[in-house]
Amino acid sequence: MLKIQTLVQHPISITSIASISSLGRNSTSIWKNYLNKQHCFSIKDFNDEAAFVATLSDDDSKEIEKLRKSDKHYNDLDKSVLMAMYASRKAIEKANWKSGDFGINIGSSRGATELFEKYHKDFLDRKKTMPLASPTTTLGNISSWIAHDLQTSGPTISHSITCSTALHAMLNGIAWINSGMSEKFLVGGSEAPLTDFTIAQMKALKIYAPCHPKLVEGFPCKTLDFSKKKNTMILGEGAAAICLEKGITKNAIAIIEGIGYATEILEHNISISEDADCFQKSMEMATKDIDISEVDVIVMHAPGTLKGDSSEYNAIKKIFGDNLPAVTSNKWKIGHTFGASGALSLELATLILRHQQFIGIPFLENQAHPKKIKKILVNAVGFGGNAVSILLTSPINS
Repeated sequence: MLKIQTLVQHPISITSIASISSLGRNSTSIWKNYLNKQHCFSIKDFNDEAAFVATLSDDDSKEIEKLRKSDKHYNDLDKSVLMAMYASRKAIEKANWKSGDFGINIGSSRGATELFEKYHKDFLDRKKTMPLASPTTTLGNISSWIAHDLQTSGPTISHSITCSTALHAMLNGIAWINSGMSEKFLVGGSEAPLTDFTIAQMKALKIYAPCHPKLVEGFPCKTLDFSKKKNTMILGEGAAAICLEKGITKNAIAIIEGIGYATEILEHNISISEDADCFQKSMEMATKDIDISEVDVIVMHAPGTLKGDSSEYNAIKKIFGDNLPAVTSNKWKIGHTFGASGALSLELATLILRHQQFIGIPFLENQAHPKKIKKILVNAVGFGGNAVSILLTSPINS
C-alpha cells in the first residue's frame, strides 16, 4: 500500500521556461512548430551507419557557437553545457531575476558525451589525456558553469537520474523552496547525445528506430501507436531551464499543484513492469489532493518503444479508469532528449495551458481534444524505473 506524503507545502509558481532544441529557441517559434504536423528529424551518419536524429537548426547552432566564442573559458566546454547556459540566461531574463540569489539544479543523463568520446579516443591513440579531460566531462560542470555565467550565490547542484533527470531537478528545487532555504530555484536538464558511441548504445539495446530515406516523409517515431511492430525511439538534442518561485506570483505561467515520484522494482536493467507500477505510484501521489477527473491532459513520457509506451498507458488506465484524460507526447516530433526530455515536456504543458489548445499526435486517430484545459500532468521515467509526475494548473485557476 502506497503511503502518500504531504509534499508541496507552499504554492510554487513557474515564472518562466526557456529552451533550445530542434523546435527552436524562443516560445513563438516553438509554439509555431508544435502547431504544424511535421517532425523535426533528419538522417545523419554515425559509425558509417545512418540514423534518424533531431538536431538544432543551423541558425540555433550558430547561437551556441557564438556563446562558446564569447568567453575564452567557454571554448573547451561541451555542447550540453553551452545549451544549458543559453537556456538559463533566457529563462532568468524572462522571469526578470535581477539578483543572483537563487539555486541551480540542471542535470543531464549522459553529460559531456561529445567531449568524453573525444578525450577517450585521444587517450587510446596517445596513451595520455588532455589536462581538461576530467573537469570538462564531469556531470557537475553543467550547473557550475551556469552559476559562473549567471554569477549566482545560491546552492549549485548537478545530477543524473537518466531520462527523468529534469523532473528530478524540479523535485529538488521544490524541496529547497519548501524547506525555507531558498526563495527561487533554476531547474532543468540538458542533453547533447548525438554522438557515435551514444547512438551505438541505443542501437545495441534494439530500441532505436529503423532508418530509411523513405521514412522521412512519414513519421519515423511512432509514439503511442500501439499497432507498431518495432521499437521506434529516436534521439534529439536540447536543453530547457525552468524558473521556480515560492508562492503564487503575478507573472506565473503555471502553478505546481502536485508532485509524485516512485522507483520500479527491477527485473532487468532497463525494464519496467507491464503496468508501470512506478508511474501508477507517482501519478497517484501527484493527484492525491484533487478529484482524478480534474486532470484534462497528460503529457506522457512515451519514447516510441513497444514496452515503454504500452506500460505507461496501462498505468494511466489503472489510475484514471473511466476518467481518461487526453494524452500526448512530443517525442514523435523532437525525439528523446534523455535528461532534458522532462523539462521539454513540461514546456509543452505550459504552452498548452497558455494557448488553451491541445497538441495531439497527427498519426493517431480519434484522439480526445479537450476544449478547456485547466490541469495537466507531466510524466517522465528513466532506465532504472525512476518515475516522476508533476501536476500543473493554470495560474488563472489559482
